Amino acid sequence: MLDLTGKNALVTGIANNRSIAWGIAQQLHKAGANLGITYLPDERGRMEKKVAELTEPLTPSLFLPCNVQDDEQIKATFDRVKQKWGKLDSLIHCLAFANRDDLTGNFSDTSRQGFNTALEISAYSLVQLAQAAKPLMVDGGSIVTLTYIGGVRVVPNYNVMGIAKAALEMNVRYLASELGPQNIRVNGVSAGPIRTLASSAVGGILDMIHHVEAVAPLRRTVTQLEVGNTAAFLCSDLASGVTGQIIYVDAGYGIMGM
Repeated sequence: MLDLTGKNALVTGIANNRSIAWGIAQQLHKAGANLGITYLPDERGRMEKKVAELTEPLTPSLFLPCNVQDDEQIKATFDRVKQKWGKLDSLIHCLAFANRDDLTGNFSDTSRQGFNTALEISAYSLVQLAQAAKPLMVDGGSIVTLTYIGGVRVVPNYNVMGIAKAALEMNVRYLASELGPQNIRVNGVSAGPIRTLASSAVGGILDMIHHVEAVAPLRRTVTQLEVGNTAAFLCSDLASGVTGQIIYVDAGYGIMGM
C-alpha cells in the first residue's frame, strides 16, 4: 500500500486547479505526506492568495514564495524547510516557462532571450532546487520533475520548450547518477497533454489533445490525478529501486508510430 505518512514533501509549480502540480499535491496528501507548497510571488499578491485558497484543504505546514530566478528566494525557501522540518523527503519540480511568442511559428525565430529564459526556468531550475534539497535529504529522498514527449520528438509549436524538456531529461539522469550514493532518487514523469495555464500558451494545444484522444491506445488523454498517482508512487518506498527514469503517463500515446 502506498503510504507517505511522516514524509515531508515540497511541491512547486501550483498555479491553479488545472495545474498538474495540484494533482500531485492532492495525491501526496491522500497518501499521508506532510506538504510544503511554494508559489510564484507577484507584486499584487494575487498568486499567493489564489494558491493559498486552493491548497488550504491540504493543510500544508509550509507555504512559501519561491521564484527560481532569484537565488536568495531559493535559499530562503530551503532554509525555512530546514528550520521547520529538519529534513526533506520529496521534492516535486513542476516548473516550466517560455515566452508565448516562442511557442508558435518557426523554431528558428526563437530569440536569444527567449531561449535562455526557457532553459533557465524549465531546466536549470531543477539543478538549483536539487542542489538546495540534497543536504536536507538526510534519510535519502525522491526528486520528481515533469516532462513531455516534445523533449524527444518534434511537436508542432512546442519549439524551444522541447529543447528545454530535452535538457531537463538529461538533468534527471546526471542528478540520479550524482545523488544515488546518498539514496536520493531522481525521476521524471512524461505526462500526456493536459489543458493547464502553462500549456495554453502552446499554439494548437487543443489540437494536440484531440490528436492524443484519437490515437492513444486508451483513446483519451490523462488527468492531473493520474499523473499525481505516479508521482506519489515515485516518492514512496514502492519505487525504492527506480531512479534516472522517465515514466510515461500519457494513455500509451508514446508507443505509437502513427
